[in-house]
Amino acid sequence: MTLSPEAWGRLRGAHIERAEQWTRPHLERRASGTKHPVMDFLFEYYPYSAGRLATWHPGAGAALTGEVPPEFRRSPYVRTDDWWTVDTAQIDATRLALVLRILSGTANRPAQLNCFGLHEWAMVYRSTDTRHSIPLRLSEDALAETVEDIGLRCTHIDAYRFFTPQASPLNAHVPTRQSQPDMEQPGCLHATMDLYKYAMWFQPFLPGDLVLDCFALAVDTRVLDMEASPYDLADLGFAPVHIETPEGRRDYASRQRDLADRGAALRVQLAARLTSFRTLTHV
Repeated sequence: MTLSPEAWGRLRGAHIERAEQWTRPHLERRASGTKHPVMDFLFEYYPYSAGRLATWHPGAGAALTGEVPPEFRRSPYVRTDDWWTVDTAQIDATRLALVLRILSGTANRPAQLNCFGLHEWAMVYRSTDTRHSIPLRLSEDALAETVEDIGLRCTHIDAYRFFTPQASPLNAHVPTRQSQPDMEQPGCLHATMDLYKYAMWFQPFLPGDLVLDCFALAVDTRVLDMEASPYDLADLGFAPVHIETPEGRRDYASRQRDLADRGAALRVQLAARLTSFRTLTHV
């Protein structure tokens, strides 16, 4: 697919405009020294800047003609005849094989919808330390009682590794980095958010709209993640999901299912794109 300057210019402009709904507030907060425990997470936990998110790429197979901006004039872009295109030979084959294994395994497992977001609770269980400078909405005893009554069933290493020492033994699983491809399941909020991470791993080989779709889903997932947490986010405009009650758990599971469905569709798109790279990297 060959794109004229007018065509790729429109796509690039639309990407930047869409990204700004997230990047501009983040950059304004950073300039003023303000922290947002919900929205800033995706720029801090995942090591990808607002500038990188706002940078459009056409993806593998597209060729840009005319005078192009600096981001298209450096590796992995190469100039061929009268156009610039991304060089797929530079894709990390080892990383590609790992992500395809994780995506395939996750897609083929049933969604676990009974964890109720207790990973955030397990990160402060029986501890006086919190991960955010905002108050908890429950007492320490009420928080611990909720964890102990419902139980911990976390399957994601990047949530489990932040559990307090008191909470880790209560979990039904012991996720590790090595077991991650065999444990990921589509109901997990972190597995859904990680679709954005995997999309960024393969930027600029993936088209910008797919990257932003993954980020938009990660934003909505993060909102549920924190609304179901034990933190009091009322001053930020977030209503709590009271997972300590049966009604709250039903609400959480319903929203979790919707996010999992959206994640399943993006997982298919992401896997299809990445699978097409296999013949190019000899994976």
